[in-house]
Amino acid sequence: MSTAFETHTIHQIPPDQRHGRARDLFAVWFSTNLTLLTVVTGALGPGLFGLSFTWSAIAVVLGNLAGAVFMALHAAQGPMLGVPQMVQSRGQFGFYGAVPIIGLVVLMYIGFVASNFVVGGQALHAALPITGRRNAILLIALLSLVPCCMGYHTIHAWSKVVSWVAGAIILHCLWLGYEAFPPGTLRDMHGSVAGFFSTFSTAALWQIAYAPYVSDSSRYLPADEAGRRTAFFTTYIGTVVGTALSMILGCMVALHGPGVSVATTLAQLAGQQATPVMIVLSLSIALGNAMSLYGGALSAITVLQTFMPDWRSALRERLLVTCTLVAIALGMALGMADSFMKSYAAFLDLLMAIMVPWTAINLTDYYLLRRGRYDVASFFAAMAERMAIATFPPCAPMASASPLKCPSCRTGFIPAAWPVACLGWTYHGWWGCLLPPPSISAPQPRAGASNGALPAFFQTGSGLFTYVPAPGPQQQA
Repeated sequence: MSTAFETHTIHQIPPDQRHGRARDLFAVWFSTNLTLLTVVTGALGPGLFGLSFTWSAIAVVLGNLAGAVFMALHAAQGPMLGVPQMVQSRGQFGFYGAVPIIGLVVLMYIGFVASNFVVGGQALHAALPITGRRNAILLIALLSLVPCCMGYHTIHAWSKVVSWVAGAIILHCLWLGYEAFPPGTLRDMHGSVAGFFSTFSTAALWQIAYAPYVSDSSRYLPADEAGRRTAFFTTYIGTVVGTALSMILGCMVALHGPGVSVATTLAQLAGQQATPVMIVLSLSIALGNAMSLYGGALSAITVLQTFMPDWRSALRERLLVTCTLVAIALGMALGMADSFMKSYAAFLDLLMAIMVPWTAINLTDYYLLRRGRYDVASFFAAMAERMAIATFPPCAPMASASPLKCPSCRTGFIPAAWPVACLGWTYHGWWGCLLPPPSISAPQPRAGASNGALPAFFQTGSGLFTYVPAPGPQQQA
């Protein structure tokens, strides 16, 4: 069983177990986006935001080109750190401060999985009416569960197959949609500025939403500079091409069947090939779902490990958490199946409020402040007795910046008895990404010191928690 199922979970992948080629990430992220949910997201341009096909396609392409930059920068973190993305977030938010952020990300995963269950179930039901809608959703859930439970290697292997099969189907449907266009469709340029930027933002957000788990698929790669660069470019190209093709197909589908479900319109567009087309696209959605479930399980385990620092999860725990997430997502999917588009649009609004500030904080800390230098072993050590907790709740600055898009708080209460103030997290908001950290001096422990000092990422400017040296003999007196 150990040879077929992945046994690693959230802890760092040892150097002797690093393997693979960074260019294989192209197939992973190209295939992951060849799903009906991506097509549905592209349909929002003409269907919800009132754009013509041309403006929708331009907004989709530009949005993916922009959003994928941030997503691919996260992918390059995987080979260098060897841990899941949300574990690395402890470097910015602190050991306990990262819990609310990771909890929100777990909810995001569940939302995407539930959305995929609905869309995949609708497509499978359209192709094979005998299955029934509820049974079709249950089948998609089962097919999503298998590669996720088997883990990293199975997901990578499936991605290569899906890239060829689903890629050919998407291209075929694009040609059918183009041939069915009424004359003058490409010259139609109606729309609004608000609609264009809404479509642009939706496409960019689609890419940014991968940020919390994109490095989960690259953490097994060898830690070298060439691999890091290749991971960035192969991930970027794969996700942009796969997503843009699927979303442009969604724009076509929305124009061919306004007010009709995407699955129904796509089946009508495919004509005699509707059954194989819908079966392939509905089954390929299981791969994208497996990726979301895999990242969601690792994130949920990270939350649990926060409160049990000495616990080292293994295969059994990952399978149990995965099945729990599937059960929750199934309940959501069956509940929102009748009003999916409205529920999905509201979900995307919430997602933007959470993910944009988080990715700004993470990338700023990793690339501009820390330059990738973290004490990874310390991501798993609480050392709460050596931390000072900021007076603001962990997510207060981010919560204020998220819905309002305003600068987060840059000052904190400084008790006179504290030699170092907890300002690290507060300068990491939207404007904090552009401004230097406060100048605060603090004792710097030696690398590898065993005197109880906190590792580097807990020092001033690195996260919610900041090193507070133990009182000296005079202070105790």
